[in-house]
Amino acid sequence: MCDTLVVVQPHCVLFAKNSDRPPEEAQIIDWQPAREHPPGSFVTCTHLRIPQARRTHAVMMSRPSWMWGAEMATNEHGVTIGNEAVFTRHQVPRLGLTGMDLLRLGCERASSAMEAIDVILDLIAQFGQGGDCDRHGSVFRYFSSFIIADRRRAFVLETAGPHHAIEEVLQARSISNGLTIPGFAEAHSDKLRTWASRCRLRQPRTQGRAMLASGPKDLFAVLRDHGPIAEESGRIDMHPIVGGVSGTCMHGHGIAVNVQTTGSWVSRLSPQGDRHHVTATSAPCLSLFKPASVHEPLTPEQLGQPAFGRADSHSLFWQHERLHRMVLAHPERLLPLFEAERNQYEQRWLLQPPPSEQAFSEGRRLLQKWTEQVAESLKQNPQTKWPGRFGTAWQAARHNQRIGL
Repeated sequence: MCDTLVVVQPHCVLFAKNSDRPPEEAQIIDWQPAREHPPGSFVTCTHLRIPQARRTHAVMMSRPSWMWGAEMATNEHGVTIGNEAVFTRHQVPRLGLTGMDLLRLGCERASSAMEAIDVILDLIAQFGQGGDCDRHGSVFRYFSSFIIADRRRAFVLETAGPHHAIEEVLQARSISNGLTIPGFAEAHSDKLRTWASRCRLRQPRTQGRAMLASGPKDLFAVLRDHGPIAEESGRIDMHPIVGGVSGTCMHGHGIAVNVQTTGSWVSRLSPQGDRHHVTATSAPCLSLFKPASVHEPLTPEQLGQPAFGRADSHSLFWQHERLHRMVLAHPERLLPLFEAERNQYEQRWLLQPPPSEQAFSEGRRLLQKWTEQVAESLKQNPQTKWPGRFGTAWQAARHNQRIGL
């Protein structure tokens, strides 16, 4: 489950996405430089090997650690894409390019949003869209919808089997895990699975908030939203079947749908220069959005190299996951220990963004400080208050023990 938003303004385009994946799946920020490729070369995507383009652009992306494709990405020309799983009446092929593969290929090969649409549709026509999108080996396949933006324009591209629809965004637009383009949605949606994704609750809410957004800070707030019940009651809404999917910021665990937000991204695209803010961690409600740039890659040593399904002690993702899972023991008491300081840093960095390496280094220091504060609070007052049914389900599933936290 995911949510993607875009706002087209006279002088810039705002973009935001939450990527929602299994709780044991780490997501990483990956930088790929511009390259020239020899004629006849190939690229191995998640499931398929296809001919490589003669030239690929410099790209920064956020991707699951096991996957070639990306959940969200941008390139040196400002082309920025997010995708959503959508559930349709068409059977998804066992093999093909995943929506995440298509997203990365679009950023690597296109210098404008319109060109990215052409790239994606041409690849679908040649190689098809399909393949499993879950590392567990379960059959989880889907078609995708995309928000595709550049520094001046944005589009929604929706796919369903051999069919597609395109809509230009004139003001603000959000997509989630259901088809949304009028006519196309009615013709191709799988109503039951679309209902189970709760996208019909989230998409109108994100659409309304996107219409009111004026800058990245507003989009940070949208990505941290836990939904209408949380807004009214102050507690995270956890459905026993579909987990916490009524808000954009998701925390597992549901019986049928078990996902959490594992990466968040906000961009301001402009002819005068692009600015990107990424968490590189789960749970944006607890995370620090850090400035990042296509042209300032961080090394694996600086971010760590998180593995799938097994926590380590050094990668940023798993270090933050320890904080995340401690705070979930009593979010109303533990989040305020560091929330104000987190917000101050974000506001400062929005006004004067430091180099990426400096921001991530400072982020590491703050993460360690906040983790120690939360651990000390739990030591002094071990009383916990897990949200709704969440604690029972989470502990029964033994998530922490299984991945070594």
